[in-house]
Amino acid sequence: MAIDPDYLLSMPPIVTRQVLTPRDTILYALGVGATELDFLFEERLKALPTMAVTLGYPGFIWRDPALGANWQKILHGEQSTILHAPLPVEGEVVGSTVIEALYDKGADKGALAMVTREIHDGAGTHLATSRSMTFLRGDGGFGGSAEGAPVPHTIPDRAPDDAVTLTTATNLAQIYRLSGDLNPLHIDPDVARAGGFEAPILHGLATYGVIGRALLAARCGNDPARLKRIDGRFSAPVYPGETIETSIWDEEGGKLAFRARVVERDKIVFTNGYAETA
Repeated sequence: MAIDPDYLLSMPPIVTRQVLTPRDTILYALGVGATELDFLFEERLKALPTMAVTLGYPGFIWRDPALGANWQKILHGEQSTILHAPLPVEGEVVGSTVIEALYDKGADKGALAMVTREIHDGAGTHLATSRSMTFLRGDGGFGGSAEGAPVPHTIPDRAPDDAVTLTTATNLAQIYRLSGDLNPLHIDPDVARAGGFEAPILHGLATYGVIGRALLAARCGNDPARLKRIDGRFSAPVYPGETIETSIWDEEGGKLAFRARVVERDKIVFTNGYAETA
């Protein structure tokens, strides 16, 4: 069964209501390796900005047979998160998710799906916009165009201004999945091998959260309210237990370019990074 672009693009929004608890907020922080008490202790709790990617999340929608995708070969290609207001640590959250665009790279190259989720609190305050580019590796050639995909941010051709190195625990994917992304690619060795990996890989959004922690510490004094946007491309998987080094380039007006690599394999895993800070 092949994907039907007309069906996917005309689907009504998937509305997901979530009752967020301090336990959820702490569990997310643990799932991206946080150790700071402000993100782990309920008496002084703050939400990491990258937690927005889990709020109002409808789950791994691509496993639904009605969507027609080869879900075993799906990867998270890009992620953009814009913070419109500080994230709550508890309360009602509503996510409205749509497949905004599809890009056909060809039968042998796969396809891209832009999935956008607008996130509000129970009172209607617009908290965040989460926009992901999903790489449908087994679903290209449906007859669409590859034109119009977002242009990635350029990394400066000079040495970085800073670098932050953070380790990941060997069980980090097992913890992160408890924030809602239950794709078995990240826990089942058989599914990982079927997808072309030697072992279960870390969720792309867990890598994204680790990078967000690096930016928050290096340029925001660990104040979540100061990180306003974080975009970029996943260029290679991370295996739990590996070390992620985030290189940062300062740009004008509190803007940042960044890139991350796995130290052990000297492999770039996230690139064309762009962030905005206050």
